[in-house]
Amino acid sequence: MARTRGSWTGGALTVGSVLKPQDVARAVFHPAWIPQPLDPSVERLKKFRVIAGAVASLGVYTFIEGGFDFTELLENAMTASVVLLFLTPLTVGAMLWVWRRGGTVRQLRVPLLNSLLLLLLFVGCVAALLMLVQTVNGSANAAVIIGVGLTMMWMLIFTAYGAVRVSGNFFGTAATHRCLPPLLAMVTSWLVAVPDLVTGDLHGLSLTLGIVFILGAPVTVTAIALLEMGRLKRRYGIRLKAHPATLAPAPAPGPVPPMPPGTPPAGSPYLPPQGGNPYGHPYAPGGQHPYAPHPQPPYNPQHPYGG
Repeated sequence: MARTRGSWTGGALTVGSVLKPQDVARAVFHPAWIPQPLDPSVERLKKFRVIAGAVASLGVYTFIEGGFDFTELLENAMTASVVLLFLTPLTVGAMLWVWRRGGTVRQLRVPLLNSLLLLLLFVGCVAALLMLVQTVNGSANAAVIIGVGLTMMWMLIFTAYGAVRVSGNFFGTAATHRCLPPLLAMVTSWLVAVPDLVTGDLHGLSLTLGIVFILGAPVTVTAIALLEMGRLKRRYGIRLKAHPATLAPAPAPGPVPPMPPGTPPAGSPYLPPQGGNPYGHPYAPGGQHPYAPHPQPPYNPQHPYGG
């Protein structure tokens, strides 16, 4: 399936969109080939999952410790992006192995390549933003600071909006399987939290606060992701272990289309046609009613016990 012209952005970008980095981010990081959400309740769960995932990725300790450093925040985001660059293909590869009996990888080639391209694009944007920040911080030239600074501000808004988008659709993996985004969110949030627990690095917090803040985000992400996958399974029959090719097509979201003109009114589909029954009465041979009065009573009027 070849990608058609404008199928990535859906033709939403114009020349004037360059002045609105949030619109560019929405078109670039939530492409037109990503399927529409099936259920508003699932979409609301996804928003909570995105918030919890952001807490897990950036760490609330960055804000509560004081001494907030924007460059350090970007470096953490870059580290998380590199981890995603290896973790996402690894997780998807594990699911392809689980799905191997239900279908082939070739059937999923196009959505998998699109998701990988979206992942590479986001990692590249984070790296470019980090380089721009370091350039501004390390330069003493006013022209460079102004020129690069304006570009940095545009990239900052673009990347921030893009991060929200890719956190929701998780690099468009829903185009491969709708259960992949919540699964990847779970794996990523735990991978970010576990090293801090193993090393005992609580980032200056007490033991209680450290455990709450480090484990709170992945536990929340896991609970929401499991609830999201549970609803997809119950309402639409979408199971994580099933190859996407074996799943029945999900109903298209949106209102039910109106009844076309000329449709007969609702009524009993078993009513006989007007003008008489062409097949006769099903119980009466010769058309005689089975309960019509007989010239002789159906049973002997004599008392069964004599007398």
